[in-house]
Amino acid sequence: MFDTREKPKMVESAFLIGAYFDRADEAEASSLLEELAELVGTLGIAIAGQACVFVRDRNKRYLTGSGKAHELIEEARQCGADCIVFDNELAPAQQRAWEEEGDITVIDREEVILDIFRMRAQTREARLQVELARMQYSLPRLARMWSHLDRQRGGSGGGKGGGAASRGEGEQQIEVDRRLARSRIERIKEELDDVRRVRQTQRKQRTDEGICQASIVGYTNAGKSSLLNLLAGADVLAEDKLFATLDPTTRRIELPDGQTLLLTDTVGFVRNLPHRLVEAFKATLEEAVLADFLIHVLDASAPEVFAFHETTLSVLRELGAADKPTITVLNKSDLLDGDEARLHELKRHFDRDAVLVSVRTGEGIPALINRVTDLMIDRVARLELRLPQSRQDLVALLHREGKVLSTDYDGNDILMSTIVPHPLRHHFEAYIAQGSKTPHKPTGN
Repeated sequence: MFDTREKPKMVESAFLIGAYFDRADEAEASSLLEELAELVGTLGIAIAGQACVFVRDRNKRYLTGSGKAHELIEEARQCGADCIVFDNELAPAQQRAWEEEGDITVIDREEVILDIFRMRAQTREARLQVELARMQYSLPRLARMWSHLDRQRGGSGGGKGGGAASRGEGEQQIEVDRRLARSRIERIKEELDDVRRVRQTQRKQRTDEGICQASIVGYTNAGKSSLLNLLAGADVLAEDKLFATLDPTTRRIELPDGQTLLLTDTVGFVRNLPHRLVEAFKATLEEAVLADFLIHVLDASAPEVFAFHETTLSVLRELGAADKPTITVLNKSDLLDGDEARLHELKRHFDRDAVLVSVRTGEGIPALINRVTDLMIDRVARLELRLPQSRQDLVALLHREGKVLSTDYDGNDILMSTIVPHPLRHHFEAYIAQGSKTPHKPTGN
């Protein structure tokens, strides 16, 4: 009832406006406007035209000056657009002013992202998170969205079932809607708290098992889900679309040294990601906060890759996860076509430890797996074991939780060369043969 209007069903073409307030920001504003076009296109809305405009002084009513507002409205009409989309955040009063002036639907970047998130949400958790963000966005805009009674009531007149009892004497319809909206927001928050408690229980179980956890983070459409699919042999939805993944997907993978890693794909970020979305999706984004380390995936072929990198770091800082050990992965390296100058620029910016990969061709994936293994090397020990044949329970444990490199027999003993996770080492202390060793912890981890 309180969702923003069904824009994708109402709108066929849009006119995009990006306002910037410093001449030095023109290039960035143009880049953001192009990204907005991609966002709007994700909703199936055609782009009729666009304008990137410099605003010297912010206008309280229109954001731009009144003359520029009239000019842009006329330009949108001439393009045949039935909607104006601002790349800037508009106050509710500014949206109303533009709609009243131009008799045309006006929305901003945040509402576009909210509509995409609602379209992408599949699970109950994702739908709750999106609904919370949409309700918080809609609350100050109720006056703009409702101008008539759109809800069935139990009755009218006096008495317990009458209008006065259900609405409160003298209470206006907009006040009823706001009260009900706030009530719904509180109920959604309570349901999301339940989701967080379930996640905490799941994480505790993983921690008790001593399994290392990593999260894949990065800008939307950088190839995070495709990387998870490749590493884990999974079938996570991986489309060339913005925000194809909203729900965290965790897969168990086994590394060459026998260690088990739980790898989680997370929701992608975008420039100017609304704060309310970060708040609403904290139940999901906590996967990044609580991971042992992060794999930060970037589209190496994107001209704005450095801005995308900073956007992700900004969100991670907001979550308190910016200081996590991180492996930087520059994906789509096959699209660089041997551009040595670009490769040099990327390595200089991200340091030479960044891993160049192509999920599409598989190039660089072995190097990435080696980096992951190196990061986890202090969690395992290389042990040479002499086990009595009567301890088949320990043999089974090694095959299940560790890695058996070789097996031989000496009388009634089993000679095994193994890699054992440190949490399990105490099971084998009594059976360690001469020559066992524990890898040293790498410097900086």
